[in-house]
Amino acid sequence: MTVRPPTLRDKRRYVLVRVEPAGTPLEQKDLYYAIADAITSLYGDAAAAIMIQAVVAAEGDYVFIRCRRGVERELATALSTITACRDTRIALRIIAASGTMEGLRKRIRTKTATEPGAESADACTFDSKTFTPVYCTGQKVDVIEKGFKNTHRFFLTTEDLETK
Repeated sequence: MTVRPPTLRDKRRYVLVRVEPAGTPLEQKDLYYAIADAITSLYGDAAAAIMIQAVVAAEGDYVFIRCRRGVERELATALSTITACRDTRIALRIIAASGTMEGLRKRIRTKTATEPGAESADACTFDSKTFTPVYCTGQKVDVIEKGFKNTHRFFLTTEDLETK
C-alpha cells in the first residue's frame, strides 16, 4: 500500500489538555470513551464522525487529543463538559491547539522544585517546626510539616508570604 501524498491527507490539529486534579491516574482508552460520549451527547453522531477525535498521548498531567482541522472549537467545548472518567472526578483544561505535537510540547510547564510532586530544596520554620512549602497553581500555597507522625497542613495565601 502506498503512502498518500500530503495534498490528499486530512489536515489534523492537536489540542493540549491539562487534567485536574493533578496526578490523577487515567487510562487513555477510558478518556477516549469519555470524550466520545461528550461529543456525541453535545453534537450528535454525525458531528462526532466528522471530528475524528483520538487521544494520542498522555504525558504526566497533560493529554494530547487529535481532531480534524476546523473543529477544534467544538472539540474544546465538548472537552469542557467532561466531569468524570469512569468513577474518577476530573476536569479538562484546554491549554492550546496546534498543527503539530512538537509545538504543543513547548507549552507544557516542566515541574520545578516548588510545584506539587517535586521535592523542594527550600524549608521554612514556623512555630519552631520545619515545613516544606508546596506551591500550587493559583494563589494557594500549602505548607506541610516535615515529620513522620501527626503531619499538619497549613494553607497560606500569597499575602502571607515573606519575601527575602
